[in-house]
Amino acid sequence: MGTALSSSQPPPFLEEEEHLTTTAAAATGDRNSKKLALIPLVFLIYFEVAGGPYGEESAVGAAGPLLAILGFLIFPFIWSIPEALVTAELATTFPGNGGFVIWAHKAFGPFWGSLMGWWKLLSGVINLASYPILSVDYLMLVFPIFSSGAPRYIAILCSTLFLSFLNYIGLSIVGYTAVGLGIVSLSPFILLSLISIPRIDPSRWISLGQEGVKKDWRLFFNTLFWNLNFWDNASTLAGEVYQPQKTYPKALFSAGILTCLAYLIPLMAATGAIPLDQENWVDGYFANVAEMVAGKWLKYWIEIGAVFSAIGLFEAQMSSCAYQILGMADLGVLPLFFGERSKRFNTPWVGILIPTMVALMVSFMDFTQIISSMNFLYSLGMLLEFASFLWLRSKMSGTKRPYRVPLPLPGLVIMCLIPSGFLVYVMTIATKAVYLVSALLTLVGIAWYFVMRFCKSNKWVEFSSGGENDTDEDLN
Repeated sequence: MGTALSSSQPPPFLEEEEHLTTTAAAATGDRNSKKLALIPLVFLIYFEVAGGPYGEESAVGAAGPLLAILGFLIFPFIWSIPEALVTAELATTFPGNGGFVIWAHKAFGPFWGSLMGWWKLLSGVINLASYPILSVDYLMLVFPIFSSGAPRYIAILCSTLFLSFLNYIGLSIVGYTAVGLGIVSLSPFILLSLISIPRIDPSRWISLGQEGVKKDWRLFFNTLFWNLNFWDNASTLAGEVYQPQKTYPKALFSAGILTCLAYLIPLMAATGAIPLDQENWVDGYFANVAEMVAGKWLKYWIEIGAVFSAIGLFEAQMSSCAYQILGMADLGVLPLFFGERSKRFNTPWVGILIPTMVALMVSFMDFTQIISSMNFLYSLGMLLEFASFLWLRSKMSGTKRPYRVPLPLPGLVIMCLIPSGFLVYVMTIATKAVYLVSALLTLVGIAWYFVMRFCKSNKWVEFSSGGENDTDEDLN
């Protein structure tokens, strides 16, 4: 991680364990806005991570039914649960907007907090652009007019602006919208699973794939990884959650159960109900399975459900990005202007506007390579997040933790090493272009930190004083 920019001794703010949390709470929590309750938070986390079984089909195509089922059964224990436990402990210990930015800031100082924010924000904003496109792609299957030309571009533009406006009018509205979207997008899979029961042949579940079809391990692990990731994104909303110390552990546990069941049950129903034609198992194949099992009506329902799922994914990701920007402004990582709230709705309008503009620009580009680089940067951020968790548990062991992962420090190291090893593996199989783009974007993030520091020292731009007492060697 580089010792030149981190401290070898616990900085003074580590002993002032209430300072940063109190500052963030004062800046973002003591407002008249409605707080997120448990059920809306559960569905926001669900959409941050999954949004339904859409996209898991590639695991069957890559490695066959048995390994796909085992993957979605076992992988949550080695990846999702450690990430969720880290989020539960740190989000309840430091319940301010900004989430993982606050954790890295407290553990290693402003430089690493800023870099964490840069990595995660880039990943979130670029991924955000894909959801309106995904919605239009599914609508195109039902309404071919959206396949190309002006109707397609207008649909992407209007859907992005409308969904961003929904975030602007209130996080609680977004939360309850997510509940409705979750029910609607999951309902066709519940029907598919029930209708499939008489046709299920359990012997199909133990197939390792068709003979002659080579296993694609890169696709298999990437499918598992990105369908069970981003548990920490909802941590940026901690300042907007009702009693976060109690609500977050319950919400993460509930969302974990919902996510696993939403993946496993339809997967087992579909693979058990029809003979295996492995090459057909690509993204969107669930709709074809629905047609074979029940008819075109269920196929159309799943395709329309995919649109609602993409809407939920957009709303959840936009909320995370917007409140991360707000939290970074509260910490003094970004200028104070970035934390401006709407006077009418008390929502971070600047934090919503920036991701919206970036998403609109990127959505009209060929950004496949960019998304791969964003995922690489997210992996770097996760490694820093695990390091922050271990450092804070070691150096701030006496801090009151409303939820505490019930393991001693050596056990926590093992818990974090397993997913960290997988992160390193995913990063090593990236292409040279991804390495280059990721390195350049990281250098831009480092330059941004020093530009902001220079502006702050010369008082050219107004910053919050939220993180002024948090120092490390790179500021001395």
